[in-house]
Amino acid sequence: MSTALPLGGAALLPGLLLAVTWAAVAADAVAAGRAAGRPVSWTVALGLPGREAVRLLVGQRRRTAAGDELLRGIGGAALLVAALMAAAVLPLGLRPVADLGPGLVWFNAMEVVAWAAVWLVGWGANSTVSLIGGYRFVAQGLAYELPHMFALITAAVGAQSLRVTDVVAAQQGLWFIVIMPVAFVAFLLSAAAMAFWGPFDAPVGRDVAGGAAAELSGVDRLVFSTGRWLLLVASSAMAVPLFLGGGHGPWLPAWAWVLVKTLAVLGVLIVLRHRVPTIRMERWTEFSWVVLVPATIAQALVVTLVVLGRGGI
Repeated sequence: MSTALPLGGAALLPGLLLAVTWAAVAADAVAAGRAAGRPVSWTVALGLPGREAVRLLVGQRRRTAAGDELLRGIGGAALLVAALMAAAVLPLGLRPVADLGPGLVWFNAMEVVAWAAVWLVGWGANSTVSLIGGYRFVAQGLAYELPHMFALITAAVGAQSLRVTDVVAAQQGLWFIVIMPVAFVAFLLSAAAMAFWGPFDAPVGRDVAGGAAAELSGVDRLVFSTGRWLLLVASSAMAVPLFLGGGHGPWLPAWAWVLVKTLAVLGVLIVLRHRVPTIRMERWTEFSWVVLVPATIAQALVVTLVVLGRGGI
């Protein structure tokens, strides 16, 4: 029996994502001000997303010589759509918009769409720095994808299902973060890398004048930036049903627990951005393949043995 939300509830998803994204942008502005020694009040920070959106909407779109505007436009729109589609399997409380059987596979597939989207934005501009940024994201994706997949697989094995609601139901007695700490850490790192965020922002780094987004301005930059923020929110929110018990918790309703836990994960990633410098691509790749991949494989094997020992699978 499907536990998906009715159509009316599904219509709320974009608005909820934008509201959480708005709060995350404001929190990031406050954290950035404190890190720079120029504190920003919450009143000013909460108005920042709106002011920035208006500035970009009225701004002139930049054109490059021999640039492929169609590909660049498709890339920016695809990043936005990928984030929204990934969020479709997130339980809003205990029920998602789309309660897909292979929900975890769907979420990972949308991440692959984000790969193509960022690369298209970098390629379509016909600019050296944009292309470097696009290829950096592809290289970064090759580094975080395996740990990310093994983290998803570990949660799926623990719940013996690829359905996100089944993963949540399996954590009624004990959250998976307790028995899968390595997978949780790997997922958080991959969530930040997926949104090229914080220490993993080399694809849009200052050393290449903004990388993949270097030639974006006006509406194009607004769409790209919104897609990036939505991807960060969606990937952070996925950590809640995978490892933090979803909507399970005392006193508060399920939807409130999902919101609180999502904001907590976002808070960690925002602090990480302002506390850890950008990691060089070769160092991140080495760390991922030498440390994260073996650690997540070992975590998945341990969880598999435990499940088999209990007569599962």
